[in-house]
Amino acid sequence: MNTRTVYVPTPDGTALATDVCLPDGARPCPAVLIRTPYGRDAHRAELRGWAANGFAALAQDVRGRHGSPGEWHPYQGHERTDGAATVAWARAQAWSNGEVVAAGASYAAHCALVIALATPDGACRDAPGNAHRDGVPDAVIVAVPALGLTDTAREPGGPERLWARAGWWAAHGDRHDSDPDALARALADDPRLLEHLPVVRLPERLTKSLGRELPSWPRLWADRGRGSLVALGSTARLPLLAVGGTRDPFAEDTVALWHGWGGPTRLLLGPWGHRLTADPSAPARARINLGALYVRWARAALAGRLEPTRHGVIALGDSGRWHSTRVRSTPRAAITADATPPQRPERCERSEGPERSEGLEGLKRSDAGRLLAMSAGAVPDPSPGDHRDHRDRRTAPAPAHTHAPAHLPPPDTEPAGPVAWPFGSPTGLRLLHGAEFSADPDHPVRSDDLAVPAGEDRADRCLLLSPPLPRPLDLAGAAVARINVTADTPCADWAVRLTALDPAGRADPLAFGIVRRTGPPGEAADITVPLGTLGRRLPAGTRLRAEIAGHHFPAHARNPHTGEDPVTATRLVPSRRTVNPRGSALHLPVVARRRYVEPVPEICR
Repeated sequence: MNTRTVYVPTPDGTALATDVCLPDGARPCPAVLIRTPYGRDAHRAELRGWAANGFAALAQDVRGRHGSPGEWHPYQGHERTDGAATVAWARAQAWSNGEVVAAGASYAAHCALVIALATPDGACRDAPGNAHRDGVPDAVIVAVPALGLTDTAREPGGPERLWARAGWWAAHGDRHDSDPDALARALADDPRLLEHLPVVRLPERLTKSLGRELPSWPRLWADRGRGSLVALGSTARLPLLAVGGTRDPFAEDTVALWHGWGGPTRLLLGPWGHRLTADPSAPARARINLGALYVRWARAALAGRLEPTRHGVIALGDSGRWHSTRVRSTPRAAITADATPPQRPERCERSEGPERSEGLEGLKRSDAGRLLAMSAGAVPDPSPGDHRDHRDRRTAPAPAHTHAPAHLPPPDTEPAGPVAWPFGSPTGLRLLHGAEFSADPDHPVRSDDLAVPAGEDRADRCLLLSPPLPRPLDLAGAAVARINVTADTPCADWAVRLTALDPAGRADPLAFGIVRRTGPPGEAADITVPLGTLGRRLPAGTRLRAEIAGHHFPAHARNPHTGEDPVTATRLVPSRRTVNPRGSALHLPVVARRRYVEPVPEICR
């Protein structure tokens, strides 16, 4: 194996720095292409791993980043044209057998998808049987995909992802290289930085710490259209492997992409955050050698051995157990646990590192918690203050009752659907306080603090608590909160945070969702707050704590409650809120029949 750097020409003459690692021997081989803004050097070990398994491996700096000249405009059309030119270039090389897999994580996943979903002239990809397009790959592997500018900037329900985008833009925006710690340094100098108003002019304050300007920041918030790649995915006919984490802020985009893809598609949803990092305390069986899985899946996809179906697996937290998934025929993307056992049981490799014989090379044993994924080594966490990627071990208030949730299905019975925990019920979620509360932008509920107020004075959220679970509970699928609420302002955000409390009162984030509603002040409304796709095993004695608040700051920008755009608003006012327990409930995807699958053979069949 040898790695060399070449410069691949694009239609406008810009030559992009590309590392190429070829397998030993002169036999033509398939290629894997990774296009990244985070530096191709971070993928050297990954390239060697692919080459050791018979693939020509390419890692390319996107236009305007690191070794590639040009201007850097995130998520713009040049990613499609540059990527298509590189795929065509790879197919034309003497070492190529004509097959190309586009792969990537986070932004690199966007780069892979845009070339998979469009031909070089911008039209939708041809249906099977039509003439082959040189610039379109034969299969796609995407992990924790950052689908587009708006998809990363805003939640599906509207609120702006302030912390995540400020951190990413400070580290990577409007520069040729990266500075991953830029926002952390800026906050150390200016702790109230993210309180700056208006949000659209945040760079004016941030520039003092960065020493440079961020002229592209306003454009981030100008575009409100999201979901374009998911919609285009329905036209695709090539195979897709979508890898995500239940603690990744982009998990629902991963599920939506899988749900809507038109060709054979597989979903692997593990107990990971955006970095695809396992909990170091998790048992070895909870880890998967992603490098080995990618190789095996790519071979099956290129050989046409994948079943023409849409299925996948979801991990039950760090338990090492995986459930198969299927698509439920509803208007929204959803997955449910499938009780079908694997038809061809095989031993699943769950090694920590890719240096095993069938894995990818380069991962040190000292990186015990790290799982190798396409581009993961260079992907910054999109929301370092997000609830999904941290553990808070504060002690919660002791329960005032110990009634068992009688509405749970008995063990080893098929679930009829999501199980409801009604508000205000002794066997559901008991209201502790805050049926009426104040959402004050000057004193917002914080996203980086799981502590809850002990008393009812000046409540800033509605707080509810369940009785202890009488037995272990498996959750796999989509969770929602349906709440009947009132706000005295024309625009209000509704944030729902669900936390699992172990018998000692230690808190572990379980689910979160936030939506924005506009309407006449004082008008009661029934609101559905999607809480994402869950994959967890909760031990007996666990209690569920639900919080309903008007803010989730600094992860999300503060709603000004005036009806103005939160990005441009300069005036904030409090909002009085009411939550009506009657008609409100938490709906969780309880799996009653525990039939597990081996993830690797399930993904590759």
